[in-house]
Amino acid sequence: MGQFSNKNRLIGDQAALLTGIGLGFTLTLQITTLNLSDITGIYNQITTVSRFCALIGSYLSIVGILLIARIAGIERSIGHDRLVKWHRLIAPYSLYFVFLHVLLVGVGYAGTDQVRVYWELWTMARTYPWMLPATLGFFLLILAGVTSYRVFRSRMKYETWYLIHLYTYLGVALSFMHQILTGQMFITHPLAKAYWIGLYVSVAGSILLFRILIPAVNSIRHQLKVARVVEEGPGIISIYISGRGIDDLKAAGGQFFSWRFINKSQWYQSHPYSLSAAPTNNQLRITVKALGDSSLDLKNLETGTRVFIEGPYGIFTSKRATQGRHIVLVGGGVGITPLRAIMDEFPSDTQVDVLYRVSNEADLVLRKELDEIADRIGAHVHYLVGSRSLHIMDPAYFHNLVPNFSDADIYMCGPESLVSAVRKAAKESGVPKDRLHEEAFAYHGDVS
Repeated sequence: MGQFSNKNRLIGDQAALLTGIGLGFTLTLQITTLNLSDITGIYNQITTVSRFCALIGSYLSIVGILLIARIAGIERSIGHDRLVKWHRLIAPYSLYFVFLHVLLVGVGYAGTDQVRVYWELWTMARTYPWMLPATLGFFLLILAGVTSYRVFRSRMKYETWYLIHLYTYLGVALSFMHQILTGQMFITHPLAKAYWIGLYVSVAGSILLFRILIPAVNSIRHQLKVARVVEEGPGIISIYISGRGIDDLKAAGGQFFSWRFINKSQWYQSHPYSLSAAPTNNQLRITVKALGDSSLDLKNLETGTRVFIEGPYGIFTSKRATQGRHIVLVGGGVGITPLRAIMDEFPSDTQVDVLYRVSNEADLVLRKELDEIADRIGAHVHYLVGSRSLHIMDPAYFHNLVPNFSDADIYMCGPESLVSAVRKAAKESGVPKDRLHEEAFAYHGDVS
């Protein structure tokens, strides 16, 4: 199992290297197009710097989109959570560089024309080819960037956040023709132009293939439909999806799909939910807590409703364990569902401890199933019910419940406060990083 982690790191390093090489090649092409006039005089120098900023910002934006294009091989090797983290790391810098480009090109041209910067920018927007669409694209990218900050994201419905981020594709597309028609390195250098077009076409093709065509084919081929909806507790339901040949999807417990239920009120919405039971050849199951308008509507799904999926995604699976002799699963609230899905996927000689944290008894989801699986595989389930003051999740607390906590692979899923506490306790207990496995619980999504 340790080979999985090593392969994961290797592919991640290779991806970072290729990204760096691509950026270096892009900047080299720009350098080869420079002439003496581009570096003579302060305003020409400012304009030249602005062009480099435009290239860097544009390159980072398409790399950021490629990271979330859901390319199957990359998703399986690196993991969705890690790709999203990279996307979130890159995205702000792409905006910073594009903003610098707009500011510096305005200063450079205004200085040359001896007019005010705001007037120069307004003149450029009105007269340069495809500049108005590029300006609109710039504002769409800013909107997506601003709403990605936690302070704004936490106050938005998932549906709103998701729709805004779809405009990222439009924002990048609207800037493309402006770059090709006015970018110095593209106007007189056919090779550079072909390279840039190739980058955009490759990313667009990846999105079309992995986000639209393959999911549509899989959904139709496996004939996925809602089989039944079961209430598990207050505000919590399980949705059973029937189909045929589901094994061909190669899904595993702990992974998630993006689900689209084809009815009048929900066909246009796609939500990410983890599997709450190990998949079979004819059935998938998710367990959802009603936190938003869409998840509230799910309880009214009719039997036979067609289901479209994207996935499976994520590497939060039993194969991620580095040694496999002892597993500790720590879940909070409905975050227990992906952990329940992988409980019986470990080898039979594995010691499994489950720590399930909730505020009250009513929040214990799938308790009967957990107990049945525990009896079958010899696992120990610890129900941690009550206030936080009763369950102070420090190293001493964990070692009291699980004496060999430090020697285990630790899987955790739930609210960020819980995951952070477990991560900190594990670190203080000397658990290596490669034995900590977590599933992001926010905005992929508001439920598990």
